[in-house]
Amino acid sequence: MDQLDLAELRDGNIPAITPAIGNLLGEAATVCLQSQGHVQNVRLIIAGMTSSELPMKLIQIDDRSIEAWNDLQEATEFGAVGIAILLAINVVGYQVIQRSRKGTGIDYWLGDDTVWPYTRTARLEVSGILSGNERSVRSRVRSKLRQTERSDATHGGLPAYVIVVEFATPLAEIQQK
Repeated sequence: MDQLDLAELRDGNIPAITPAIGNLLGEAATVCLQSQGHVQNVRLIIAGMTSSELPMKLIQIDDRSIEAWNDLQEATEFGAVGIAILLAINVVGYQVIQRSRKGTGIDYWLGDDTVWPYTRTARLEVSGILSGNERSVRSRVRSKLRQTERSDATHGGLPAYVIVVEFATPLAEIQQK
């Protein structure tokens, strides 16, 4: 993969993400990145289970988008999900097949989308930080890894991935439990 393209979130090719939701996630990620001064030539540093750097292609937004996402805490949550989904697909190697229910300790179920019905083969927990540093990201990763333990009793045989996205650097740390 040569770049992380936020427009891919809205193309309808991700089983658990409708084009409307994908647009919302990409718009939120773009608002967060631009709020931190990243407008063009954005490079995402990837740390954790792999180390690399990927250029990111943002989607077009306007003043209306910025006003709609004026609550940057909410934009951070949704934007992190958008970036994490693309990383799960393109870096970790799983498709996002289903949204998880509240209380499970994870956000999404991952799997192979070539065989229907989809089979859950991994778990994904996502978190976002608008402006932090490597230390705050690592701390959040540890917290989220512990959170995935809620689904260990019923799905502990499946790997759990945590992706924490920080927008100021920008940085994404990916860890597997």
